[in-house]
Amino acid sequence: MSSAGLSRTSYAEYLRQEELSDVRHEWCNGAVVAMARGTPEHSLLKKNLAWAIRSALANKPCIPFDVDLRVRVQATGLGTYPDLSVICDPMRVDDEDRNAAVNPTAIFEVLSPTTAGYDRGEKFDHYATIPSLRAYILVDHTRVHLDVYTPSADGSWARRGYGPGQRVRIEAIDAEIAVDDVYIRWSELRDQLAAEAQRLQTS
Repeated sequence: MSSAGLSRTSYAEYLRQEELSDVRHEWCNGAVVAMARGTPEHSLLKKNLAWAIRSALANKPCIPFDVDLRVRVQATGLGTYPDLSVICDPMRVDDEDRNAAVNPTAIFEVLSPTTAGYDRGEKFDHYATIPSLRAYILVDHTRVHLDVYTPSADGSWARRGYGPGQRVRIEAIDAEIAVDDVYIRWSELRDQLAAEAQRLQTS
């Protein structure tokens, strides 16, 4: 969690402020931090990911949720908004926060230049303490690539990477998606934005 925009408040006060705010915030141990605004590429990847997972889970018991669902990590206190989460058991909520799920089965994060280190490091450390979590999936923002982390019997997490043309089987949620489906029109959008950046530099 970045120290930018840092303030200190109770979780109850955080919830009151969050109800009134147009910007999502994370909370951990009294620290409240505004979550970064997304880029066009980030928005496209999130939409594609949500479509792929929703399609893969059609007529199955697991339920996908978008970034509007808050997740509370009870072991560390973190309150945050994963880009996408999937819950396969009946939803349980936090004792302090009836709008925060505490039992995600899988969590997906779309990386960005400002969040990649956090999502791979400190935030993953928080998520790894969730007893119900069986898969953590990271969507790369620089190349066509997904990293899938799954817990091992010894408490460590094993990583497996997937690239163009491959399919990802996520056993924990009984779903399979094509990596390429997550990146539909992504290269096209990057080219458009690069052209716009060049235009703005020369205008």
